[in-house]
Amino acid sequence: MVVIWAIAIAAAVTVGLQLLCYRQATLGQEALGRVQARWAARAGIEETISVMAYHTERPDPNDAFRIVRDMEDVSYGELDTGSWDIRHFSDGQEWAGPMDEHSKVNVNLASSALLMNLPRMTVDVADAIVDWRDDNDDVEGSGAEKQYYANISSSYQPRNAAFRSIAELELVAGVWPDLLRGEDWNLNGRLDPNEDDGNISFPPDKPDGVLDAGWSQFLTAYSRGGGVSGSGEPRLYLKDAAPEDVEARLGVTPEQADALISFAQQADAKLETLLTQDLASVGAAAASSGGARGGSGGALGGGGGGGLGASAGGGGGSGQLGTGGGGSAGSGGSGGLAGSGGSGGRGSAGGSAGGRSGSGGEAVQPLDTNQLRLVFQECTLDPPGRPGPGKMNINTVSSDVMRDLLGFPPTVADAVVRLRESKPQGLTSIVDLLELEDLTQEELGALAALMDTGSNVYSISAKGRSWGSGTEVEIFVVVDRSTLPVQILEYREQ
Repeated sequence: MVVIWAIAIAAAVTVGLQLLCYRQATLGQEALGRVQARWAARAGIEETISVMAYHTERPDPNDAFRIVRDMEDVSYGELDTGSWDIRHFSDGQEWAGPMDEHSKVNVNLASSALLMNLPRMTVDVADAIVDWRDDNDDVEGSGAEKQYYANISSSYQPRNAAFRSIAELELVAGVWPDLLRGEDWNLNGRLDPNEDDGNISFPPDKPDGVLDAGWSQFLTAYSRGGGVSGSGEPRLYLKDAAPEDVEARLGVTPEQADALISFAQQADAKLETLLTQDLASVGAAAASSGGARGGSGGALGGGGGGGLGASAGGGGGSGQLGTGGGGSAGSGGSGGLAGSGGSGGRGSAGGSAGGRSGSGGEAVQPLDTNQLRLVFQECTLDPPGRPGPGKMNINTVSSDVMRDLLGFPPTVADAVVRLRESKPQGLTSIVDLLELEDLTQEELGALAALMDTGSNVYSISAKGRSWGSGTEVEIFVVVDRSTLPVQILEYREQ
């Protein structure tokens, strides 16, 4: 009996040790599988980032979709121990590659009226969103400011600055997770199995193979302006640019360069204005409003209408370098570039040169299509180092967003989609919209104010899979390629 009991006890101990070892081995395999899956996902992200960096350093101004195709090429890959897969869901279907954050409206630019076009949006919530990001404590309409959050014993108060992420919207009064996230509960922009199984698992969803991502499919907080130019050089800041640099970069005449610089120095200057008004008229407006090169009694010239297209003529008062009608630097006639009369070419309004024409002057020629393209590709009116929220990419924004959220007529949205689909390389400049003859100047200006043809920020959802254990790990990152090295704005693993 003793021997039998000893054998039984030994057998029990042996079985226990075997189970323990098996469990430890299983846990080890799972841990190894997670490591393999994690680094497979990381490899996919690094491949995509390298493509972004390449196109930032060597942009192709003649093919807007080249970067998209190259990122699709590395959206799937294999390692010795696993593989990665990068996808996103947009416009009712799944796409290979990362999500373009510039296909959405930046919430830091959206007005209350625009926000009201979101499904299930109410006036008080739209106003509260604007109140959260503005720089004051004044309540906007039916919104909410610091006092409201204090009254509900909230542990936080409005940022009074730009939203840093789309998830931050859930802190705003009245914004509930189901409104913002919809079925995309983890905000990764892809249709996960638990988001397409009905009520079997959380979150509740419709098992229809379509991802309803709530407001997050329309809004972003990440898109950024700026970035390198189409030539790969830093953008030319027109407000401080030298005329010679403008001439060299844009292939314009001296008179056109002066007109562009004077236009840029207006407080409310916007590049899209050049699509709806000719250069001579915007130059004249700059001069008549006291722009950089117009007016009377300047440091380099006498009175009269010196400057880009100013009217009002005649010989002038006494500037420091010229007196009377024809001093040493000259006093403007009826405009240093577009007018006539006067002798000499430097009539100025409080400062820099008001023109380059001598007696008789030269009219400012309108910018041709190629020059306009270069203006939008190479120039900026945003101060260097301080990029603002980015515009939408007209090549990736959906017709639904243009129609339902931005409020453009269906005919305009459909015309833009047809135009970009007719070009294999996509729209390479906002100037391409001039091909739409039925577009009114108001519609053209509104489109150009909201949109561009390039993107700086992408969100990457990379799923890595271990071949040995089948374990999957997802890494989600938001990447800004407007500068080199590229910046990771958000990183999370799940």
